[in-house]
Amino acid sequence: MNIFLPLIFRIVSNPLTNVFQKKLTLQGSSSLWINFVSYFILSLICLMNAFFADWTFLTKEIVLYSLCGGLFGALGNASLIKALSCGELSVLGPINSYKSIVALIVAFILLREIPSGVGICGIFLIIWGSYFIFDTLEEGFSIKLLRRRDIKYRLFATVFTAIEAVFIKQVIVLSSALVSFWFWCWFGCVFSFLLLKIFKTSGYKSFVGLKFYVGIVLCTGIMQLSTNYVFENMNVSYALALFQLSTIISLLFGKHFFNESHFIKKLCGSVIMVIGTIAVILG
Repeated sequence: MNIFLPLIFRIVSNPLTNVFQKKLTLQGSSSLWINFVSYFILSLICLMNAFFADWTFLTKEIVLYSLCGGLFGALGNASLIKALSCGELSVLGPINSYKSIVALIVAFILLREIPSGVGICGIFLIIWGSYFIFDTLEEGFSIKLLRRRDIKYRLFATVFTAIEAVFIKQVIVLSSALVSFWFWCWFGCVFSFLLLKIFKTSGYKSFVGLKFYVGIVLCTGIMQLSTNYVFENMNVSYALALFQLSTIISLLFGKHFFNESHFIKKLCGSVIMVIGTIAVILG
Protein backbone atom coordinates (compact mmCIF):
# COMPACT_ATOMS: atom_id res chain seq x y z
CA MET A 1 0.00 0.00 0.00
CA ASN A 2 1.22 3.49 -0.82
CA ILE A 3 1.97 5.50 2.32
CA PHE A 4 0.12 8.54 0.93
CA LEU A 5 -3.36 7.13 1.60
CA PRO A 6 -2.75 6.20 5.27
CA LEU A 7 -1.29 9.67 5.78
CA ILE A 8 -4.46 11.29 4.44
CA PHE A 9 -6.61 9.04 6.64
CA ARG A 10 -4.54 9.96 9.69
CA ILE A 11 -4.52 13.69 8.98
CA VAL A 12 -8.32 13.88 8.53
CA SER A 13 -9.51 11.30 11.09
CA ASN A 14 -7.67 12.85 14.04
CA PRO A 15 -9.40 16.28 14.06
CA LEU A 16 -12.72 14.62 13.16
CA THR A 17 -12.36 12.45 16.26
CA ASN A 18 -11.77 15.64 18.26
CA VAL A 19 -15.01 17.12 16.89
CA PHE A 20 -17.03 14.14 18.14
CA GLN A 21 -15.22 14.19 21.50
CA LYS A 22 -15.89 17.90 22.00
CA LYS A 23 -19.56 17.55 21.06
CA LEU A 24 -19.97 14.80 23.68
CA THR A 25 -18.31 16.88 26.41
CA LEU A 26 -20.59 19.79 25.53
CA GLN A 27 -23.52 17.43 26.14
CA GLY A 28 -22.19 16.66 29.62
CA SER A 29 -20.31 13.38 29.09
CA SER A 30 -17.21 12.83 31.22
CA SER A 31 -13.88 12.95 29.38
CA LEU A 32 -12.70 9.83 31.24
CA TRP A 33 -15.88 7.98 30.31
CA ILE A 34 -15.55 8.93 26.63
CA ASN A 35 -11.94 7.77 26.77
CA PHE A 36 -12.84 4.38 28.26
CA VAL A 37 -15.76 3.66 25.92
CA SER A 38 -13.59 4.34 22.88
CA TYR A 39 -10.91 1.88 23.98
CA PHE A 40 -13.44 -0.69 25.23
CA ILE A 41 -15.38 -1.00 21.97
CA LEU A 42 -12.20 -1.11 19.91
CA SER A 43 -10.85 -3.82 22.24
CA LEU A 44 -13.90 -5.99 21.63
CA ILE A 45 -13.49 -5.61 17.87
CA CYS A 46 -9.80 -6.53 18.12
CA LEU A 47 -10.56 -9.65 20.18
CA MET A 48 -12.63 -11.09 17.35
CA ASN A 49 -9.77 -10.54 14.93
CA ALA A 50 -6.89 -11.58 17.20
CA PHE A 51 -8.57 -14.87 18.16
CA PHE A 52 -7.33 -16.45 14.92
CA ALA A 53 -3.78 -15.06 15.10
CA ASP A 54 -0.59 -17.05 15.61
CA TRP A 55 0.87 -15.80 18.90
CA THR A 56 4.22 -17.59 18.74
CA PHE A 57 5.93 -14.24 18.04
CA LEU A 58 4.96 -12.81 21.44
CA THR A 59 7.87 -11.77 23.69
CA LYS A 60 8.30 -10.00 27.02
CA GLU A 61 9.66 -6.94 25.20
CA ILE A 62 6.51 -6.61 23.11
CA VAL A 63 4.30 -6.84 26.19
CA LEU A 64 6.45 -4.34 28.12
CA TYR A 65 6.49 -1.75 25.33
CA SER A 66 2.76 -2.28 24.75
CA LEU A 67 2.10 -1.79 28.45
CA CYS A 68 3.98 1.51 28.46
CA GLY A 69 2.31 2.62 25.24
CA GLY A 70 -1.13 1.78 26.62
CA LEU A 71 -0.46 3.77 29.80
CA PHE A 72 0.72 6.92 28.03
CA GLY A 73 -1.96 6.53 25.36
CA ALA A 74 -4.77 6.40 27.93
CA LEU A 75 -3.33 9.38 29.82
CA GLY A 76 -2.81 11.37 26.63
CA ASN A 77 -6.27 10.74 25.20
CA ALA A 78 -7.98 11.51 28.52
CA SER A 79 -6.02 14.77 28.81
CA LEU A 80 -6.90 15.74 25.25
CA ILE A 81 -10.63 15.16 25.73
CA LYS A 82 -10.51 17.14 28.98
CA ALA A 83 -8.79 20.01 27.12
CA LEU A 84 -11.45 19.93 24.39
CA SER A 85 -14.19 20.18 27.01
CA CYS A 86 -13.03 23.66 28.03
CA GLY A 87 -11.03 24.95 25.04
CA GLU A 88 -11.28 25.76 21.34
CA LEU A 89 -10.48 23.13 18.75
CA SER A 90 -8.79 25.75 16.54
CA VAL A 91 -6.39 26.59 19.40
CA LEU A 92 -5.81 23.13 20.82
CA GLY A 93 -5.25 21.55 17.39
CA PRO A 94 -2.16 23.61 16.50
CA ILE A 95 -0.61 22.94 19.93
CA ASN A 96 -0.24 19.37 18.75
CA SER A 97 2.68 20.58 16.60
CA TYR A 98 4.74 20.63 19.78
CA LYS A 99 4.48 16.85 19.76
CA SER A 100 7.15 16.66 17.07
CA ILE A 101 9.50 18.57 19.35
CA VAL A 102 8.81 16.23 22.26
CA ALA A 103 9.10 13.23 19.94
CA LEU A 104 12.50 14.39 18.68
CA ILE A 105 13.76 14.50 22.25
CA VAL A 106 12.24 11.16 23.26
CA ALA A 107 13.25 9.46 19.99
CA PHE A 108 16.81 10.70 20.47
CA ILE A 109 16.96 9.21 23.96
CA LEU A 110 15.32 5.86 23.17
CA LEU A 111 15.87 5.34 19.42
CA ARG A 112 19.01 7.45 18.83
CA GLU A 113 17.28 9.43 16.07
CA ILE A 114 19.35 12.61 15.71
CA PRO A 115 17.73 15.85 14.40
CA SER A 116 19.69 17.97 11.90
CA GLY A 117 20.16 21.73 11.78
CA VAL A 118 17.23 22.03 9.38
CA GLY A 119 15.08 20.06 11.80
CA ILE A 120 16.04 22.40 14.63
CA CYS A 121 15.08 25.40 12.45
CA GLY A 122 11.73 23.70 11.97
CA ILE A 123 11.29 23.57 15.73
CA PHE A 124 11.80 27.34 15.97
CA LEU A 125 9.23 27.88 13.19
CA ILE A 126 6.71 25.78 15.12
CA ILE A 127 7.24 27.95 18.19
CA TRP A 128 7.01 31.16 16.13
CA GLY A 129 3.80 30.04 14.44
CA SER A 130 2.24 29.22 17.79
CA TYR A 131 2.70 32.89 18.74
CA PHE A 132 -0.06 33.82 16.26
CA ILE A 133 -2.35 31.13 17.67
CA PHE A 134 -1.89 32.10 21.32
CA ASP A 135 -2.14 35.81 20.55
CA THR A 136 -5.86 35.26 19.86
CA LEU A 137 -6.32 34.39 23.55
CA GLU A 138 -6.71 36.87 26.39
CA GLU A 139 -3.41 35.82 27.95
CA GLY A 140 -1.46 36.19 24.70
CA PHE A 141 1.84 34.37 24.11
CA SER A 142 3.00 34.43 27.72
CA ILE A 143 3.60 32.27 30.78
CA LYS A 144 0.03 33.07 31.83
CA LEU A 145 -1.13 30.53 29.27
CA LEU A 146 -0.09 27.77 31.63
CA ARG A 147 -2.82 28.87 34.04
CA ARG A 148 -5.51 27.94 31.53
CA ARG A 149 -6.97 24.47 32.06
CA ASP A 150 -7.36 23.76 28.35
CA ILE A 151 -3.73 24.65 27.59
CA LYS A 152 -2.39 22.66 30.54
CA TYR A 153 -4.35 19.54 29.62
CA ARG A 154 -3.40 19.91 25.94
CA LEU A 155 0.28 20.14 26.81
CA PHE A 156 -0.05 17.07 29.04
CA ALA A 157 -1.70 15.26 26.13
CA THR A 158 1.07 16.35 23.76
CA VAL A 159 3.81 15.00 26.02
CA PHE A 160 2.00 11.76 26.84
CA THR A 161 1.13 10.94 23.23
CA ALA A 162 4.62 11.83 21.99
CA ILE A 163 6.10 9.31 24.45
CA GLU A 164 3.37 6.85 23.50
CA ALA A 165 4.39 7.12 19.83
CA VAL A 166 7.91 5.94 20.57
CA PHE A 167 6.65 2.83 22.40
CA ILE A 168 4.20 2.11 19.57
CA LYS A 169 7.10 2.27 17.12
CA GLN A 170 9.05 -0.24 19.22
CA VAL A 171 6.13 -2.68 19.25
CA ILE A 172 5.76 -2.33 15.48
CA VAL A 173 9.46 -3.05 14.97
CA LEU A 174 9.16 -6.22 17.08
CA SER A 175 5.84 -7.38 15.60
CA SER A 176 3.63 -5.53 13.09
CA ALA A 177 1.35 -2.51 12.72
CA LEU A 178 -1.75 -4.65 13.29
CA VAL A 179 -0.43 -6.38 16.41
CA SER A 180 0.60 -3.01 17.80
CA PHE A 181 -2.94 -1.76 17.21
CA TRP A 182 -4.40 -4.73 19.13
CA PHE A 183 -2.20 -4.11 22.15
CA TRP A 184 -2.79 -0.36 21.94
CA CYS A 185 -6.54 -0.98 22.25
CA TRP A 186 -6.33 -3.61 25.01
CA PHE A 187 -3.86 -1.89 27.30
CA GLY A 188 -5.47 1.48 26.60
CA CYS A 189 -8.76 -0.03 27.72
CA VAL A 190 -7.21 -1.34 30.93
CA PHE A 191 -5.57 1.93 31.88
CA SER A 192 -8.55 4.09 30.88
CA PHE A 193 -10.70 1.89 33.13
CA LEU A 194 -8.23 2.38 35.99
CA LEU A 195 -8.45 6.15 35.45
CA LEU A 196 -12.23 5.90 35.83
CA LYS A 197 -11.79 4.13 39.15
CA ILE A 198 -8.98 6.33 40.45
CA PHE A 199 -10.97 9.52 39.82
CA LYS A 200 -14.27 7.83 40.76
CA THR A 201 -15.95 8.83 37.52
CA SER A 202 -18.98 7.07 36.09
CA GLY A 203 -20.86 7.66 32.87
CA TYR A 204 -22.77 4.45 32.34
CA LYS A 205 -26.07 5.91 33.60
CA SER A 206 -26.74 7.50 30.22
CA PHE A 207 -25.45 7.16 26.68
CA VAL A 208 -26.03 10.69 25.45
CA GLY A 209 -25.09 11.24 21.81
CA LEU A 210 -24.76 7.61 20.75
CA LYS A 211 -23.98 8.63 17.15
CA PHE A 212 -20.97 10.60 18.39
CA TYR A 213 -19.63 7.51 20.20
CA VAL A 214 -19.95 5.58 16.94
CA GLY A 215 -18.09 8.36 15.16
CA ILE A 216 -15.31 8.38 17.77
CA VAL A 217 -14.80 4.61 17.60
CA LEU A 218 -14.75 4.60 13.80
CA CYS A 219 -12.42 7.59 13.47
CA THR A 220 -10.14 6.47 16.31
CA GLY A 221 -9.77 3.03 14.75
CA ILE A 222 -8.90 4.53 11.36
CA MET A 223 -6.58 7.06 12.98
CA GLN A 224 -4.56 4.53 14.98
CA LEU A 225 -4.34 1.89 12.25
CA SER A 226 -3.15 4.48 9.73
CA THR A 227 -0.74 5.89 12.33
CA ASN A 228 0.77 2.45 12.91
CA TYR A 229 1.15 1.79 9.20
CA VAL A 230 2.96 5.12 8.74
CA PHE A 231 5.20 4.37 11.74
CA GLU A 232 5.99 1.00 10.18
CA ASN A 233 7.31 2.73 7.06
CA MET A 234 8.71 6.02 8.34
CA ASN A 235 10.91 7.57 11.02
CA VAL A 236 8.82 8.44 14.13
CA SER A 237 9.75 12.11 14.36
CA TYR A 238 9.17 12.67 10.62
CA ALA A 239 5.80 10.91 10.76
CA LEU A 240 4.67 13.05 13.70
CA ALA A 241 5.77 16.14 11.81
CA LEU A 242 3.62 15.15 8.82
CA PHE A 243 0.67 14.50 11.11
CA GLN A 244 0.71 18.17 12.08
CA LEU A 245 -0.93 18.94 8.75
CA SER A 246 -4.14 18.02 10.58
CA THR A 247 -3.78 21.44 12.23
CA ILE A 248 -5.34 23.05 9.14
CA ILE A 249 -8.24 20.60 9.30
CA SER A 250 -8.72 21.43 13.00
CA LEU A 251 -9.02 25.12 12.14
CA LEU A 252 -11.65 24.43 9.49
CA PHE A 253 -13.62 22.12 11.79
CA GLY A 254 -13.40 24.60 14.66
CA LYS A 255 -14.86 27.35 12.52
CA HIS A 256 -17.50 25.14 10.88
CA PHE A 257 -18.77 23.11 13.84
CA PHE A 258 -18.19 25.49 16.78
CA ASN A 259 -18.07 28.95 15.13
CA GLU A 260 -14.62 29.71 16.60
CA SER A 261 -13.16 33.14 15.83
CA HIS A 262 -9.86 34.67 14.57
CA PHE A 263 -9.69 32.18 11.72
CA ILE A 264 -7.26 34.17 9.50
CA LYS A 265 -4.75 34.85 12.26
CA LYS A 266 -4.85 31.23 13.40
CA LEU A 267 -4.46 30.10 9.81
CA CYS A 268 -1.33 32.24 9.38
CA GLY A 269 0.18 30.78 12.52
CA SER A 270 -0.76 27.27 11.46
CA VAL A 271 0.85 27.69 8.02
CA ILE A 272 4.10 28.78 9.68
CA MET A 273 3.91 25.74 11.95
CA VAL A 274 3.29 23.47 8.94
CA ILE A 275 6.38 24.97 7.26
CA GLY A 276 8.20 24.12 10.47
CA THR A 277 7.04 20.52 10.21
CA ILE A 278 8.29 20.39 6.62
CA ALA A 279 11.66 21.66 7.82
CA VAL A 280 11.71 18.88 10.42
CA ILE A 281 10.93 16.35 7.68
CA LEU A 282 13.66 17.66 5.37
CA GLY A 283 16.04 17.63 8.29
